[in-house]
Amino acid sequence: MRVIQYCNVSAAGKRMKIIKYFAFAVLLFVGCTPAADRVVLYSAQDREFAEPLFAKFTRQAKLAIAPKFDTEANKSVGLAAELLSEMRRPRCDVHWNNEILATIRLARAGAYAGYASPNAVDFPAWTVGKDRTWQAFAARARVLIVNTNRVVDDARPTRLFDLTNPKWRGQIAMAKPMFGTTATQAACLFEVLGAERAKQFYLELQANDVQIVAGNKQVAVKVASGEYAIGLTDTDDAMIEILAGKPVAMIFPDREPHPDWPRLGVLYIPNTIALVHNAPNAAGGQKLIDYVLAKEPELALGGGYQIPLNPKVQVELPRAMLRPENATRMAVDFERAADMWDDVQTFLRERFAR
Repeated sequence: MRVIQYCNVSAAGKRMKIIKYFAFAVLLFVGCTPAADRVVLYSAQDREFAEPLFAKFTRQAKLAIAPKFDTEANKSVGLAAELLSEMRRPRCDVHWNNEILATIRLARAGAYAGYASPNAVDFPAWTVGKDRTWQAFAARARVLIVNTNRVVDDARPTRLFDLTNPKWRGQIAMAKPMFGTTATQAACLFEVLGAERAKQFYLELQANDVQIVAGNKQVAVKVASGEYAIGLTDTDDAMIEILAGKPVAMIFPDREPHPDWPRLGVLYIPNTIALVHNAPNAAGGQKLIDYVLAKEPELALGGGYQIPLNPKVQVELPRAMLRPENATRMAVDFERAADMWDDVQTFLRERFAR
């Protein structure tokens, strides 16, 4: 009886149901369709430095930017995971990352589309991905920060290997080496030095009682306060303490060629920008990439203690900062460093995640 009643629903009732379902489907489609007048950006850059650039782009290009920022706690991992999870149906048009090895892994997973921006032609060859799916620009360098009250001028370390000297036992701070730029530095050292020499360096650091703290900012703050004499950190974190008038100095380690390790040098870790594969608004995404790689944004990022990589961008950086052309740059093959990532992570977890 129930079956008969179901089959005898009036034709008008059926039509009403069909109309309701169709209307719902149309609303769902419209709600999910990207607006042609906006670009969705996933950004690992600090909001305070990125938003002024975005506002100017919107005025110039008449395209709104819908940014999603990474949190400090995620260390650029959160947005990368979202890009991977959304690959079948991307929501994002452009990815601005600040961890180049994660960028390479995303490119290999198929997260990016190739795009050669006309504004990238002046950048050095090492700043573009081999598959041309990403372009590197403004960089941070891995540096040493020293407390000038605890370390006199002629005793300051000038090389990474100096940190294994027993005289610094228990006086050196380093962020958790499995995360952020500290992890990137480890993978790059494994590539440049070879696994055995790199492992030896980290084992000697551990034997020298290196102190592990939460992050690079905490390294800089604790050295500035005098809790530690020396720290491994990034240029932006060190510069904040310098400009605050704290008793600290910044050292670019291995800025001079090493007699035994010619590829060793200052590690510059760039930002990268890439067009997302199957981006909802690829045309708008290309315009945003062109804008970010133009000279003016790299000039502006210098105020955020980022070092321009376009040699034609001349900006007066703080005196303590060194551009790659004024130092020995670590001759790292980022692609090979990305190949070594998993093995390096395994080693670091075994030694430091205790």
